[in-house]
Amino acid sequence: MSQASGASATTPVAVPVAPLEEQVWPATAALDSDGVLRVGGLRVDELADEFGTPAFFLDEDDFRARAQAWRAGFPDGDVYYAGKAFLCRAVARWVADEGLSLDVCTGGELAVAASVDFPPARLLFHGNNKSVEELRRAVAYGVGRIVLDSFAEIERLATVARAAGVRQRVLIRVTPGVEAHTHEYIATGQEDQKFGFSLASGAALDAIGRVLAATDALELVGLHAHIGSQIFDTAGFGLAAHRMVGLLATVRDAHGVELPELDLGGGLGIAYTGEDAPLPVADVADRLHTIVGKECASAGLAVPRLAVEPGRAMVGPTTITLYRVGTVKELPGLRTYVSVDGGMSDNIRTALYDARYTARLVSRPGAAEHHVVTLVGKHCESGDVVAHDVSLPADVAPGDLVAVPATGAYHRSMASNYNHVGRPPVVAVRAGAARVVVRRETEDDLLRLDVDDPAGAGAAGPKPGEAGR
Repeated sequence: MSQASGASATTPVAVPVAPLEEQVWPATAALDSDGVLRVGGLRVDELADEFGTPAFFLDEDDFRARAQAWRAGFPDGDVYYAGKAFLCRAVARWVADEGLSLDVCTGGELAVAASVDFPPARLLFHGNNKSVEELRRAVAYGVGRIVLDSFAEIERLATVARAAGVRQRVLIRVTPGVEAHTHEYIATGQEDQKFGFSLASGAALDAIGRVLAATDALELVGLHAHIGSQIFDTAGFGLAAHRMVGLLATVRDAHGVELPELDLGGGLGIAYTGEDAPLPVADVADRLHTIVGKECASAGLAVPRLAVEPGRAMVGPTTITLYRVGTVKELPGLRTYVSVDGGMSDNIRTALYDARYTARLVSRPGAAEHHVVTLVGKHCESGDVVAHDVSLPADVAPGDLVAVPATGAYHRSMASNYNHVGRPPVVAVRAGAARVVVRRETEDDLLRLDVDDPAGAGAAGPKPGEAGR
């Protein structure tokens, strides 16, 4: 609440502080009586003074609690944190500490895991176009599972494994033909997409046969499916499980092998706005176990070891992005633009997926009257929108701090240097302490990759005697 209790020409009107929507903000987020947001026990105005803006603030206790919830939901299975959502050394250590496994999909993500000595047996390596060098590094490090995604990759990995003198454990990624109700760019279970082997066409069964024929180099331990991201019901997972168990039964009948593992991927949605209603992890785990158990009983199969791959669902809600307002531009009869010091370089999802967010003035209460604004960034693009149609106090002004919640997944990991803007830092907050886990990029960082070659300044022009050729 505001400190003022009355109103006069010189006394401000008391402005109630609207509560936070708990499903959207990190678990430790709270509001002080003066309207300032706290996260991890720290006031964001003080965090902004110390670390600058824009910046990502990651609630470590929230991340660890979510990891524990996933671990509890699958006590006899494997929970692979999907590193593509956001990965750094600190997060890799937290994942290891909490007993989870880690899903990587590039040599760079593998390098992060290796830099903290992440247990190799608890690594899963994804990707639709892994290079020979990436496969060599994965095999050399002892990655526990490699997910095969194409016929070419089967041969490629078999060659690498033979050369290394190992028998690499693998999963086959299957496209189950399940249409997830999500954005087309993050739907991956339908037939027409780049990942995996089609179940309907018979490609998946063909791939399984090829891997089983390469037993000197490859050990097929199970099947993998992933139907998409930002999903709010388990119907699609149920249909995928039904079809995947059917394929397990077909493999048994055709090859006399019962594969021991089934990875159903990730994709569970989170709340970006108050209108989103994500499913509790315990409910998802219970439904998946029930579905797979019933399908296996019907097919006469032993229940395989289940694996899941939460990324967004674990890290997404744990983080806020803190911005400072620079310009407020009202276009009468049209809209009001509130410009902040970040934008599409730290959140491309709005431009890429038309993603929806909420935002909040977090450095003071603000006026009682709110209006709907478009929160935009500083980049030279009309599509540089941070959040569409958000309600902010009518007196929002330059210098105010605005926070956007649910920015832990696919924000820093997809960030860019567009317009030569340095990427923001990631600051972990916990129990009243803050520490940088990914530092802010500087102009020196940007210039370090720029090869300045004054001696070759004219090299691009025509050489003597070549003019007119």
